[in-house]
Amino acid sequence: MSIIELFWPAFILVVFLVFIHSIFGLEIIKRGVIFTDLAIGQIAAIGMAISITYLHGQWQTPMVLGFAVLAALLISFATKRVAHIEAFIGLLYALGISFLMLILAQSSEGTELFKQISAADILFTSSEALLQSVLLYISVSLVMFFVYPRVKGLIKEVLFFSMLALVVSSSVQNSGVLVVFSLLIAPAYLGLVQTKIRPLVFAWLMGSSSALLAMVLSYFYDLPTGYTIIFVLVLITLIGVWILSPEKDVKS
Repeated sequence: MSIIELFWPAFILVVFLVFIHSIFGLEIIKRGVIFTDLAIGQIAAIGMAISITYLHGQWQTPMVLGFAVLAALLISFATKRVAHIEAFIGLLYALGISFLMLILAQSSEGTELFKQISAADILFTSSEALLQSVLLYISVSLVMFFVYPRVKGLIKEVLFFSMLALVVSSSVQNSGVLVVFSLLIAPAYLGLVQTKIRPLVFAWLMGSSSALLAMVLSYFYDLPTGYTIIFVLVLITLIGVWILSPEKDVKS
């Protein structure tokens, strides 16, 4: 049996993951709130940790979604209320990871659970999980393309961060917090640096090809899939940004 026959749900999922995260990544980089996704993902992971540690995995999805929405609402209101929003988001991330570690400390499998939450093994995605995720990502994409540009003010902020929370709550369970952060920032960053192709299209193509390459490498060399995706994606992005950045931008 070929690698495609074995892992086709994971391959399709990662293409959709790159697409939906590139949509949000482009906006987040433009806003200058780079750690938004990481903070929301870390808070969402609290719900996952509580479910696994205390509830034997029950109610995992609603708990992850609840914590993600809570973080998203805090950030969306904070953007209109507090100064130096990036500092606020950074502290929210620190709060999330410290709370997560306090929860995992109660479990004898805390180290393994932390690895799973940080970077899950996406290769073993089931077709059922793929279908649920794809339907969610398509729905959120439609909202971001057709509804988001038509609203303004606080409603726009709440809508943006709420949609991001929905995506993150699904993605964290599929791939882990650090993988989600890499998928959000790396392809979008590369897409914004180049100037010949639409940023979203370039981000999707480069991010998908990099992630797929990483998954193949992780299979053949028996490497942890999540961290291989992070390494390959970030490495290609850093090299690409160095090469593609205009000279005037480097000097500035």
